[in-house]
Amino acid sequence: MPKHIQQVFLLALVLLGLFSCSKSQTLSEADKKWLRDNDSISVAFFPYYAPYQFINENEKIDGILTDYLSLIEDKMGHKFERKLYNNWEQLLKDAENNKIDIILEIQQTEKRDNYLNFYSQLFKSNFVLITKDNSFQNSKLSDFHNKTVVVPKDYGIHEMLKEQEKKLNIATEVDDIACLKEVNRGTYDAYIGPKAVANYLIKTENLENLNIVLETPYSYTPSLAVQKQNVELNQIISKTIKTIKDSEKQVIFDNWLYNAIVPFYKKPSFWIGLSGIILISLIIILLLNRYLKYLIREKTKELKVAKERAEESNKLKTAFIHNISHEVRTPMNGIIGFSELLNDPQITVPKQKEYSKIIIDSSNQLINIIDDIIEISKLETNQVEARFEETNLNDILRLLFSDFQSKAILKKIAIYLNNAIQDEQAIILTDKLKLNKILYNLIDNAIKFTNKGSIEISCKIDNGNILIQVIDTGIGIKPEDQELIFRNFSQSEKEVTKSYDGLGLGLSIALKNAKLLNGNISFTSTPKKGSTFILTIPYHPIVDPNKVDPSLKEINDISTNTPIKQVILIVEDGEVNFLFLKTLLLKMKGYKFVIHRAENGKEALNICENNTHIDLVLMDIRMPIMDGYTATRKIKKIRPELPIVAQTAYSTEEDIQKALDAGCDDFVSKPVDRKLLGPIISKYFSGLKKSIHS
Repeated sequence: MPKHIQQVFLLALVLLGLFSCSKSQTLSEADKKWLRDNDSISVAFFPYYAPYQFINENEKIDGILTDYLSLIEDKMGHKFERKLYNNWEQLLKDAENNKIDIILEIQQTEKRDNYLNFYSQLFKSNFVLITKDNSFQNSKLSDFHNKTVVVPKDYGIHEMLKEQEKKLNIATEVDDIACLKEVNRGTYDAYIGPKAVANYLIKTENLENLNIVLETPYSYTPSLAVQKQNVELNQIISKTIKTIKDSEKQVIFDNWLYNAIVPFYKKPSFWIGLSGIILISLIIILLLNRYLKYLIREKTKELKVAKERAEESNKLKTAFIHNISHEVRTPMNGIIGFSELLNDPQITVPKQKEYSKIIIDSSNQLINIIDDIIEISKLETNQVEARFEETNLNDILRLLFSDFQSKAILKKIAIYLNNAIQDEQAIILTDKLKLNKILYNLIDNAIKFTNKGSIEISCKIDNGNILIQVIDTGIGIKPEDQELIFRNFSQSEKEVTKSYDGLGLGLSIALKNAKLLNGNISFTSTPKKGSTFILTIPYHPIVDPNKVDPSLKEINDISTNTPIKQVILIVEDGEVNFLFLKTLLLKMKGYKFVIHRAENGKEALNICENNTHIDLVLMDIRMPIMDGYTATRKIKKIRPELPIVAQTAYSTEEDIQKALDAGCDDFVSKPVDRKLLGPIISKYFSGLKKSIHS
């Protein structure tokens, strides 16, 4: 036999052994918890029905059904509370009034079916008729219609005879022993009861004068019963009983019925089982062999598909490299070209403003391209995590709508915002920056690929989720291209790439960010009619949204007419960057700044230690001698109240968080946008309105 076949055979045998020998998990964790929480579940015992249940010579409850209950308890890992009864009538009354949860032994009848569920009818014992007079041998039940037959009161046989044998004269005693003793005394003509119980009592009570004269058409099938209205308990009992094997039941029967113990190797079941195991092992080997062949075929297919995808990915990346060269050179051409034109001494003021705007727009376009490349690389290597915070969804939608409205107007298309979320519902827990970026990409795509018609942004809450739809009447997506649009470095088709700017990363970034928010993006599209993109994220509302930033209130309440002298330390090693920041600050209306400079973190630390009049620090991050993170931590130790605003070219979410963790109070990315710098300055110099000279 080849070596690998031997290994498979041994593995199959081990698995088979583990499978056959391991103890199956009977109950779920929820079931176990329910049992722990309801540890007062009671089982009613009526130990006067040997050998099913009785009190032995040690004054303990014993019997077949007692052992069976112990087996059930072992299976579920829980012990029930025992409740002993010496009056069957009282037990039934408590069962009807839901005062007991489980009855260990009870005969199933129509009346009892109304409030009990019955389980585990382990065995069947015929009801027999017993008399003292042996002359009734081979009689029929009808022969006793003029006789008095005694049965235990309110037992199952009592109910059955009252319903089925109306011609019988039925008397009752408290239990089977009392019935048999009265028949032995001659008080009654006959007794009807289970054969096993009758035989046991006749022998143990020395009632040898009594004889079994006939077997009735009725039988005793003792059941374990559970209150019908306790649904959870019924499910647990039913589930546990299904796991009990016939062999386990047989062990209990053998223990009480004193069957002869036969060595296992002499039993036919052993040889049948062994043959079965050998046969199953051979079948497992054959199946494993076929399965391994199947796995090899599937792996071969997967490798082929992976190879094709890798080749396709290579092509896409090659196309991306060519594309990025074009995309980067386009804004760079605008920046360099129009910067040179600005040096023309003949240039007019209107042209100067026009060229400046082109340079600014080209720079922003270049920054967006670089940001997309950095973000997709981090998303691909799982370096990005969601940072959930309190977020006003309606504010995000309003700001995005306002930003894109001007773009839509320039393209002569309509844009609508249909928001069904009320302001009190709009405060949610999510990653604000990622949500904003997802929606920005979706709306930007809609405007980019729509030349006429309209764009609608709708938002609603549905089944615990927020659904945001971006619907456009643009060029749409061909069916064969719809699988590609979320792939990196791809747009719908080559013709589209030629006609529209972009690296084809927007939707890929949007989808990956949506997954980080535990959401998803789906879409429908019809070529030449338009597309609908649907963002779905979990709705996690915040209970108390009415929070007001005291600093904002203070800013709005204080007059801004009087300039206030403020001292700012700019920590910047680059000369051009320092001059640019200084110029922006000195042009701000309503302020009179005194500006100091430090060229590295160590110099900034020394200035802050020796000058208590510094009111704000604009901190660069990457510097020689001491970086911005270290400088911030050291400055915060000596001046914890001093506001420090990070200003750096590192502008990803992780970089922002790293700066905040170091102790920075705020963050502005390079190139510094004067529209963003103004509100930040106003935030820390309260008393003056946010404004920048345009």
